[in-house]
Amino acid sequence: MMQLSLMRRGLAEGIATMLLVAAVVGSGIMASRLSPQNDALALLCNTIATAGALLALILAFGGASGAHMNPLVTIAMAVRGKQPWREIPVYALMQIGGGVFGTFLAHAMFALPVLQESSKARDAAGQWLSELVATFMLLMTIFGCERSDAKRTPFAVAAVIAGAYWFTASTSFANPAVTIARSLTDTFAGIRPADVMGFVGAQCTGAVLALVAERILFGAATEQPR
Repeated sequence: MMQLSLMRRGLAEGIATMLLVAAVVGSGIMASRLSPQNDALALLCNTIATAGALLALILAFGGASGAHMNPLVTIAMAVRGKQPWREIPVYALMQIGGGVFGTFLAHAMFALPVLQESSKARDAAGQWLSELVATFMLLMTIFGCERSDAKRTPFAVAAVIAGAYWFTASTSFANPAVTIARSLTDTFAGIRPADVMGFVGAQCTGAVLALVAERILFGAATEQPR
């Protein structure tokens, strides 16, 4: 990874997360417009666009900041000795802020009101469990690829998100920054602000379980000197 300053790496995280959320929300808007009577087809289009954008962004920004685009990935890296704890606030702030601007960008591209609040209810226990599973699977994928062949990580992450869009009841947010950003769009990809905390709590639980599982299965991650 290039040795960039913390602020430059944080900016990279913000831009990458902004573009990711713009892809998620924008493709949802496009899909729902083109297939208004077919939710399955709309979700398929949303999945393909999200996975493709995610893969491209990890490949493009990985060398600058690690392309976490997810506060839980950043925190997990710190727990594992791969990221200084002092960098977490900058990364998380830029990820969340970038995600919010990504939602605004998607609205602007489709000539919708920039400021919105989602009315889409996502408050069932099955959806919380889905977020736990999706986040656990995402982090285990990252950990496992890192230990075997890190070059596979972008492709594996894109694949696991694409798959989880379909086998989870929540369509796999697995990311607090993305969850917050999606509460600000009353479109296909939205989630009510009142339901955000349930999702984020489940995501955090999934992340903790992934860290525990990695330690049990593989042992402690090798710390890098700072």
